[in-house]
Amino acid sequence: MGLTYSYEIHLPPKNVATLLAHMAALAPPERHKPPLDLTLPDGQRITLPFTSHFEGGTADWSRSDESWFELDTSLLFDAYDGEEADDDLRAYAEEHVHEPRADGRFQVGYIYASIGFGSPPSGYAVVACWAATSRMSRLFERSAGVRTTFTDLTAAAGGVCCLFDFGDGSPEEVLWLNGESMRERIPGTRFPDEQSLVATWPDLPA
Repeated sequence: MGLTYSYEIHLPPKNVATLLAHMAALAPPERHKPPLDLTLPDGQRITLPFTSHFEGGTADWSRSDESWFELDTSLLFDAYDGEEADDDLRAYAEEHVHEPRADGRFQVGYIYASIGFGSPPSGYAVVACWAATSRMSRLFERSAGVRTTFTDLTAAAGGVCCLFDFGDGSPEEVLWLNGESMRERIPGTRFPDEQSLVATWPDLPA
């Protein structure tokens, strides 16, 4: 069984549309399928350059009894993390024959997004963006630029927490929490369990 590493963004359910809009801004402009006209469970509507179950067109999640939904995304990542070259991203792109774009960004392939609304006990939504292959999972773990992209998305969408999940029961890593960047494992000294982490999140409005 391959590796399935992911970045988890926890945010108020009403902010999911904002996060998806920021993710859409990172999508390659070339499209091979029609855009997705999506209605979220709270009724917000957004058009995305992604697919759901590899189909574009129209999807109305507000009519579903499900609490988890799937998107197939593709994002562009900067070859530099600040002033530092992201050698891990460049090596991955060269191995997979992904040429840099004119603006220096790279496409890495499909990134699958699982979106849960109102997850107990916090009531926050979670958008888990997970790698499609073991090689991409290792890139997710090693690349500073990929990590910064997901923590920046968390901040831009008004999220409370960004986690790195190894998907195999290994300790997760907290990368961004309530406006603060960090590298803290769960369980660890600061967060002995997930409940202690969730306890730091603001209460959602009633």
